[in-house]
This record gives sequence, structure tokens and C-alpha cells, in this order.
Amino acid sequence: MASKQPFADSDIADEAVRATCDDASICKRFATSKGYWTDLYVQYFVRQVGERKAPEINRGYYGRVKGMNLLIDAFLKKTQCDCQVVNLGAGLDTTFWRLKDENIMPKKFFEVDFPMIVARKIHNIKTKPPLSKPLIETHSTDALLLDGHSLDSDRYCIIGADLRDLPTLEEKLKKFQINPELPTLFLSECVLVYMTPEQSSKLVHWVADAFPTAMFINYEQKERFLSAGWESANALDMMTVYNMLPQEDVARIECLEFLDEKELLQQLLQHYCICWAVKDKLNLGEASILPS
Repeated sequence: MASKQPFADSDIADEAVRATCDDASICKRFATSKGYWTDLYVQYFVRQVGERKAPEINRGYYGRVKGMNLLIDAFLKKTQCDCQVVNLGAGLDTTFWRLKDENIMPKKFFEVDFPMIVARKIHNIKTKPPLSKPLIETHSTDALLLDGHSLDSDRYCIIGADLRDLPTLEEKLKKFQINPELPTLFLSECVLVYMTPEQSSKLVHWVADAFPTAMFINYEQKERFLSAGWESANALDMMTVYNMLPQEDVARIECLEFLDEKELLQQLLQHYCICWAVKDKLNLGEASILPS
């Protein structure tokens, strides 16, 4: 029985990681219900608004979402959408639908997560027309390629896979026509922190080796990327990102709820950072992707 203990511990740890998907989605659902930002699609993944969240949590998610969107949109502009996006640990993220509405879609948008989470997301897509219609509108044939743990269309693909199993991940991405020669944006909001240093290092190395023109955005230390084959890496703490956002919109959201402890928000935002690493074989100038 003792020999099975590590496996059981791993299962428990994985379940805790999967639970973070719901936690983040519920927080985003509540923040959007208060008007921090517009997300027309999160309601189809999280039906109930849920209990009230503290204002500093809502502002933290506002900064996180807006900061990620700033970098995503800059990459798409830099590549003129002649690129692909791979969202690692995507959970119930709605970025694809936002990009479709704003007409700034990449050639293909991939999502990867645990098979259990992917199965839930596919069920929601299948049963909610506002989610399925954009996929159908951007697909050239009558039928989508669909099974319990993957869904593939011309412009969107969701794959059930374990990021720690790189051979299987690579095989599945190839099966669904990922193109390593295209500029590729990898997104990883809060994934690497839940992997062992060895596992996350292998993932970052694999991306650097397999995609000659790529950008990797996540919350992480930039040193990890510089030691893993990336040409350059930059990082900003979330307080700096928050102050870089359009200040008229920041002023708007700061009027939504009274915040008693402004120092607490500052400490919270300074604790996290957003990092982006670049490989630029095509000389697109991705290293200077953010406006100064």
C-alpha cells in the first residue's frame, strides 16, 4: 500500500489545481457582473454570480485580465494576425470569443487543459449557441471534429492533455495542425507555479526549441526563460501594469466599489508580476511589444 501513496498524493494535488479553474472563473464572473470589464461569454460557463468578492480582489483581476489582453492584442497587431495562439491551462477562459467579436483572431486559437476540464468546456460549447455559433461561423465544413476530450474547427481547437506529458501534448498539437513556423503566442496565466521546477522547465525549453518565432506570457520570473533558450524576457509587477492601463478606465472601475485599504491593493499587485519572453527568428520586433 505504501508504494501507491505518491500516486494518491499526485491525484489530490491535481484535483486542487483543477479547483483553481473554478475559483478564477467565479471571481471573473463576479467582477464582470459589477462592471469591471465586459465579458459576454463567462456567464455561459459560470451561471451564478456567486458570493461577493472583496474590492481588492476585483481590482486585482481587472489588472490581470486587462494586462494579459494588452499583450495579446499587441502580439496580434505586430503579426497582423498571421499567427497562432496556444493557451496552456486555459480553463474556462473566453479570450477566443472576445477576439472573434473584435475581429482580431489569429489563424488558429488552441487551448489545452486537463481532460476533465476540457470535457466540461466542450459540453458548455455544445449546449450554448452563443458559444458554438462563433466556432461554426469560422469553420469551412458542416461538422466540427469532436470527441469527449477534444474539439477542433478551422480557427479554434481545445485539447485535453497533461502539460507534464510533453510527448503526448506535442502529438496532439500536431494532430490538430499546429504550425511551428508561424509566430506563436503561448499564454500561461497561472500554470507553471503548479508544476515542479523540473516539469515547468521542460515545458518552457520545449516551446523555445520547437517554435523559432514565439512569445510566452505568464506570471513568472523572467530568469526561468533566459536560462531555457529564449532570446529576451521582460517582467512588470502588476502595480506597474495597473498604472499603465488607460487611466480613464481605471478611474471608472475605482468608482464601482469603495476600497478602504488601498495599501492592501498595492501590496497585492506588487506581489505578482506578468512576464513575457521572446524568440524572434522572423525579426518582428516582439521584444518591444508594449507601448512605452
